[in-house]
Amino acid sequence: MSRRDDPRPGPLTPWQHVQHVLYYVHVALATVVMGLAGIVLVVRHGRVGANRVATRWIGYMIWAAKLHLGLTCEVRGTPPTTDCIVAAKHQSFWDILVIAHAVPRRAFIMKREVMRVPVMGWYAWKVGCIPIDRTRGRDAMVAISSQINQRIAGDGLGQLIIYPEGTRTLPGQRRPYKQGVSTIRMATGLPVVPVAVNTGMFWPRKGWGIRPGRAVVEFLPALGPDVPAAGFMARLEAEIETASDRLMAEAGLALPKSGDAVGAA
Repeated sequence: MSRRDDPRPGPLTPWQHVQHVLYYVHVALATVVMGLAGIVLVVRHGRVGANRVATRWIGYMIWAAKLHLGLTCEVRGTPPTTDCIVAAKHQSFWDILVIAHAVPRRAFIMKREVMRVPVMGWYAWKVGCIPIDRTRGRDAMVAISSQINQRIAGDGLGQLIIYPEGTRTLPGQRRPYKQGVSTIRMATGLPVVPVAVNTGMFWPRKGWGIRPGRAVVEFLPALGPDVPAAGFMARLEAEIETASDRLMAEAGLALPKSGDAVGAA
């Protein structure tokens, strides 16, 4: 198939380059200020305080993108508010921001190295993110499932955001879905909320060349315990990819005809 790896219209103008610089300088300064100002709130209120800071910071990032780059976001469907797994298509940093802002108690499974980053890693730990050692393979998922069950029994898990493909994909691109979502679901009994996106049409993987417009993130109906384990991942993938294809087509991506192969490079 012929895939449009870069759906953006043409190269950036000199002014658009300036706009990108202004955006990144703006959010970098805001991150430092809000991160330091929020420390007291986190120390006093723990995870509740950390989530308040995160909500304000993410909202500010989204607002600044509209101000400098003309990029907005639309959230469709009903974002979950109770303990669950959020299984999302991942195309860019923009979908991380929009999904995390849409749910009240966001948490991610993150590489251990990210959790060690000063300030950001501390906030990630405080909001409930879970570190993963990818070198441990299936044993890592067993350990994560145990941590999740402990949190559910404690003050609750929140909305655990997972990317089943394991990495960002280009618009129109698909990668095999990993079994981690199914493993955690079986071990915890949590419902899984699929999420479709077209964010890569507007915010490229490297974060430069951001296109003005309205990106869409869509929360699909939850897959509860009544959905059998056999064939679960195939159903999850079909729902996410079908809805994501629809959203990308709305944004102007020329998708392959039904039955054509989809790139997985």
